[in-house]
Amino acid sequence: MKSIGIDVGTSFIKVSLLDVKTGKSQASYTFPSAEMPVKAVRAGWAEQDPDMWWNNVCWCLKALNGEYGLKEVASIGITYQMHGLVCIDRQGKPLRDSIIWSDSRAVEYGTLAFKQIGKEKCLNRLLNSPGNFTAAKMAWVKANEPEIFEHTYKFFLPGDYIAYKLTGDISTTESGLSEQILWDFTDNAPAGFVCEYFGIPASYIPVHKPSLGVQCHTTMQMEKEFGIPKGTPISYRAGDQPNNAFSLNVMETGEVAATAGTSGVVYGITDKSIADQRSRVNQFLHVNHKPKDPHYGVLLCINGTGILSAWIRRNLVPDLSYDQMNREAAVVPAGSDGVLVLPFGNGAERMLENRYTGVRFSGIDLNRHNRGHFLRAAQEGIAFSFRYGIDIMKQMGMEPKVIRAGKANMFLSPLFSDTIATLSNATIELYNTDGALGAARGAAWGAGLYQSREACFSGLELLQTIEPQPSWKDPMEKAYQQWKDQLETILSNI
Repeated sequence: MKSIGIDVGTSFIKVSLLDVKTGKSQASYTFPSAEMPVKAVRAGWAEQDPDMWWNNVCWCLKALNGEYGLKEVASIGITYQMHGLVCIDRQGKPLRDSIIWSDSRAVEYGTLAFKQIGKEKCLNRLLNSPGNFTAAKMAWVKANEPEIFEHTYKFFLPGDYIAYKLTGDISTTESGLSEQILWDFTDNAPAGFVCEYFGIPASYIPVHKPSLGVQCHTTMQMEKEFGIPKGTPISYRAGDQPNNAFSLNVMETGEVAATAGTSGVVYGITDKSIADQRSRVNQFLHVNHKPKDPHYGVLLCINGTGILSAWIRRNLVPDLSYDQMNREAAVVPAGSDGVLVLPFGNGAERMLENRYTGVRFSGIDLNRHNRGHFLRAAQEGIAFSFRYGIDIMKQMGMEPKVIRAGKANMFLSPLFSDTIATLSNATIELYNTDGALGAARGAAWGAGLYQSREACFSGLELLQTIEPQPSWKDPMEKAYQQWKDQLETILSNI
């Protein structure tokens, strides 16, 4: 038997084929070869065409079917970029481009809602401020695009749209509603009072289903086009960060996962409903949450991480590969001889209370510093942002001792991994997994192809363990404090 995992990222679509018996990836395809475009009509805006995602999913499925055949597929899982807004009409067609996770246009709508609904009510029942999440984005559509709003039949998340295209079923998940800030943790039900405040009809919200378990089934059209047997269950659906944690077998209280792709995330599990009083980190339902067996994910998100490295490579050092960039940066001593980089150039940052600083470079001495200093300072600046956020999580009672991550994206850089370990004073464990493979495992478990957690993760392999670097501790701590002082000075003037 086989299981398919579909990862709807911001930059690429990836589809993996899992051999259920061995627990290993049989194949995977990523498309397109160049990053998918993000439309930014105005500063702080970010949109993508949902049908672009679907067309790229189709390309991957056709490639897998052509190379391996998909008639043995018995489950499908979907993971996706979180917090995006997809509005569809009664025919299931998108009414506009998706307002994706990094778009910051709805900040003022969420901020006002937080004040008018009331801080205490929001934090007690939503565990978050409405912030810049999906519900606030829908409020922006209502205020600024009334015709689109009027013709909306349902709105949901990017992964929900892909599930709909595979099955014809219009639905979302309980964890998905929590990430839209549409889940009432007190009533354990959709947050009707949020819809009422924003003037969004309750009928616009689709039926919700558990993240882990059979949700809907594929159509005959999928069998004709891709060879996937009609009636194959969609049995797992999760946002990219809960899924990243799941893919690393982070399921129980105290376990922590991280990722550093376009954005960066630290995600820890707790059985307590905890709200950060300043909404700098957020809490959602984890994929294995049950009312009588609670599992919450505490999420620290940093928009400006890998996207900074990609921007530097594309615009400043196009002649270098990422590996060459890492090697050149590694020659420079820890602390980058005083060069500092604030990496926050990808929209308003939640951990900075939805403020936008932009990328800042400082401390550059034209007589001393070279390209290597700049490259190292960029990686250190990203690592400093992780440390800043982890300190917030520590204030909430979470104390990461071991952080699990996939050996991918920025964790492919030894310099970055060593810096994160040193700054957080935690052991980093790197595994042979990614989002698409995690979704395939989740689907196999949700469909009953695996009967236990141990069986589900039998193919997960620890590739590398990274410990803090004692010789880096003092210079990194000094550089971090300088970086933090600069950041907080800027924030005080915004």
